[in-house]
Amino acid sequence: MLLYAFCGDAVMIVEEQVELSEVFMAHRSQLRWAALKILGNPERAEDVVQDAYLKVSEAAAVFHVKQPVAYLFQMVRNLAIDHHRRISFELNLFEGEDDGLHVPSPIGMPEATVIGRQHLKLVAKAISELPERTRRAFELHRLEGQTHRAIAAELAISTSLVNILIHEAIDHCRAALQSA
Repeated sequence: MLLYAFCGDAVMIVEEQVELSEVFMAHRSQLRWAALKILGNPERAEDVVQDAYLKVSEAAAVFHVKQPVAYLFQMVRNLAIDHHRRISFELNLFEGEDDGLHVPSPIGMPEATVIGRQHLKLVAKAISELPERTRRAFELHRLEGQTHRAIAAELAISTSLVNILIHEAIDHCRAALQSA
């Protein structure tokens, strides 16, 4: 069946639109089966076949298809692969709704907050009990992030002594926490 479309001064013969749609409908179950083999889900395969039909109905008037069956199978295959990739990407990007139910809160429980504050007070008390040079070496290293060499220069001691002082301070704080 020949259809004529008038576009300005040109006349297009739109014979393939009817034929391509007819070929599509004649092979619809095989096209669905091809999509199903790629996707593994009948509903998604049906969506792909419907998308393919929409593309066929839109594109058939634009160009001539020499091998309509091969064209349709390739179109369904490409759409199914694209659909599969998109689903895989979304599954990796978004977690399931139930996955967030058992994630601990970053704020913590009230008991943990109280225990943390108690530990902080114990550590602060332990640091205040340290000799001045040991306390200062510890504070420069842990709180201000200075290197052993910079601490040694500031306190006019060797870097190995800085290391010893920092370890003494850590051991003292650890002992204060363990005794509580």
